[in-house]
Amino acid sequence: MFKELRHSGALGITLAAAGILMVTMGARQSMGLFLGPLNTSTGLGIVTISFAMAVAQFTWGAVQPLAGAAADRWGPRPVLVAGILILALGTALTPLLASAWGLMFTIGLLSAMGAGAGSFSVLIGAAAQRMPAQSRGAASGVINAGGSFGQFVFAPLAQKLIQLLGWMGAMWSMAAIALLALPLVGKVTGGAQPPSAAAATAPAAQDGEGLGRAVRRALGDRSYLLLHLGFFTCGFHIAFLVTHLPTEVNLCGLPPSVASWSLALIGLANIVGSLVVGKLVGQYRSKMILALMYASRAVLIVWYLLMPRDPWVFYVFAVGLGLTWLATVPPTAGLVAKLFGVRYLGTLFGLTLLSHQIGSFLGAYLGGLAITHFGDYTWMWWADIALAALAAVINLPIREAPVRPALQPA
Repeated sequence: MFKELRHSGALGITLAAAGILMVTMGARQSMGLFLGPLNTSTGLGIVTISFAMAVAQFTWGAVQPLAGAAADRWGPRPVLVAGILILALGTALTPLLASAWGLMFTIGLLSAMGAGAGSFSVLIGAAAQRMPAQSRGAASGVINAGGSFGQFVFAPLAQKLIQLLGWMGAMWSMAAIALLALPLVGKVTGGAQPPSAAAATAPAAQDGEGLGRAVRRALGDRSYLLLHLGFFTCGFHIAFLVTHLPTEVNLCGLPPSVASWSLALIGLANIVGSLVVGKLVGQYRSKMILALMYASRAVLIVWYLLMPRDPWVFYVFAVGLGLTWLATVPPTAGLVAKLFGVRYLGTLFGLTLLSHQIGSFLGAYLGGLAITHFGDYTWMWWADIALAALAAVINLPIREAPVRPALQPA
C-alpha cells in the first residue's frame, strides 16, 4: 500500500491528510465521554445534551458538501485552515456557554462545522485529484485510518483529562490540541494542483460539465441514491454508539474506563480495517465489500445482546465493530469516483456524507429518548440490527460502472 503511494508521489500528502483527520475526528468521536459530566455539572438532562450532540452530527454532515464545493472551487487550503480554527473556537467556548442554547451553538454548530470542514470530503477529494486512479483506494484507506487512530488516541486522552482537569479543563485542552493540525495543512495543499488544473486531468466525459449539472446528474442516478441509503444506516449505527456507549457501560455497572477503552479499541481496530479495505477496493467490487461489512454489524450486535455485560464483552464488541467502523468510507468514496469521476468528488461525496449524518442525527437523538423513556437501549439495539441488515441488501443492486453525462442537444 505505502509502496503504491510512494511511487505516485502521494505519500506525503496522504500522511498529512491522515494527520489532520486524526485531530478532527478524534476530537469529534470522543465527545460522548462528556455527556455524563456535562449532565452532572449543568443539570440540563440527557435528552437536551443528546440533542445538541445530535445536531452536531447533522451539522458535520451538512457542512461536507459545502466544504467540498468550496474546496473544488477555491482549493482545500482556506477550507482546512478555517475548519481547524472554528473547531478550536467552538470547543474552547463550550465551558463558557453551558446552557441548552449555548451547547447547541458551540457543540451543535461551531465545533461540528469546523470538524466537518477538516474531514473526509475535503481531504479525500484533495488527495484523489492529485494522484493516479490506482493509488486512490490506498490513499483513502490511509487517510481514513488517520481518523481511526485519532479515536484511539483521543478517547483515553479525553477521559484522563476529564479526570484530572474536570470537563471544562478537558474542553480547553482539546481546543489547544486541535490547533496542532494547522501545520499539516501546508503539506496537504503545498504544490497542489488548483481546481482548474485538476479539471484538465478529469475523465473526458466530465469535460465542460459544471458543478450544478454534475450534482443534478448524480441525484438522478439510482446507484448513487442507493449508496446514500446504505450510508444513512451506517451513520445511525455509528452515532448511536459513539454518543451512548458510555451510558450503556454505566447501566451495566462498569467503570467509565471500560467506555473510553472500548472507544479507543474501536479506533485501533478500524486502522486495520481501513488499511485492509483500502487495499481491497482496488481488487474487489466496492458494493460487495460494503454489503459484507454492514451484514457483519448486524451479526455482531446480536452476539452482544446474547452475551453477559462483562468488560471483555465490550472490548471484543469494540474490536469487531472497529474493523468496519469507518472502513465504509474508502469503498463509498471509491464508488462515487467510479460513477462520476474526481473533478467534483469533494461535493458529491460530501452529499453522501450528509445522508450519513442525517442517520447520525437520528441515532444520537433517538438514543437519548430511548434511555429517558425506557430506561435502557433495547429498542435502539434492535433498530440497529434491522438497519444494518437493510444496508447490506441495499448495496447489492448498485451498478459499478462509469456514468456518462447525457449529450448536450445540438
